[in-house]
Amino acid sequence: MIINIVINFFGAFLFFYLFWKKLKEDYPSSSIFSICFYLLFGIGLGYLISLKFFPHWWFWSEFAGSLLGVTAGLLKYKFRPYEAIEAAILALLPWLGLVFFKDSIVRSSLSSFLAFFSVVCLLTLFAFLDSHYKYFAWYKSGKLGFSGLVTIFFFFLLRAGFAPFFPNVISFSGKWETAISGTMAFIIFLIVYNLARKSP
Repeated sequence: MIINIVINFFGAFLFFYLFWKKLKEDYPSSSIFSICFYLLFGIGLGYLISLKFFPHWWFWSEFAGSLLGVTAGLLKYKFRPYEAIEAAILALLPWLGLVFFKDSIVRSSLSSFLAFFSVVCLLTLFAFLDSHYKYFAWYKSGKLGFSGLVTIFFFFLLRAGFAPFFPNVISFSGKWETAISGTMAFIIFLIVYNLARKSP
């Protein structure tokens, strides 16, 4: 119990800091932190719903809650959607990575450690894309959001690929995981493709 509290406290701290750091140049801090609370409320609501009705689906329930929270925040504070979503992706991945890392230690779980390592790789990918995406000739629009969307595309693609072989990863939902994560990866691919074709 104590280790869960510590991990989630530190994860939440990183979430607030990274979300604020990504957006602080363009928006007032009060609005940024307000959206953070909307996101946290959505995640908490998703967790409580999964706890009561479908505990094995906690990741997807919290994911849906985070989408609900960020959407409510965007409607109220008028942030640019792709920019805010990218910041949310950057801010939430380290928190999820900490959850995997904790589980890999507590349960001596190789699958959770591999999931943690995958998150570290995705964060490295995000950092690379964020500093280079404007130089990609095929990304004609140059719009913000590319780094986050591509990172989360690979996140769901990895989930779809790993699910049949590592069913014990704590965030996997069972036999439907490959289909759901694969569908999400495809949807995000279409969003990135559409974003790349938009006029600058």
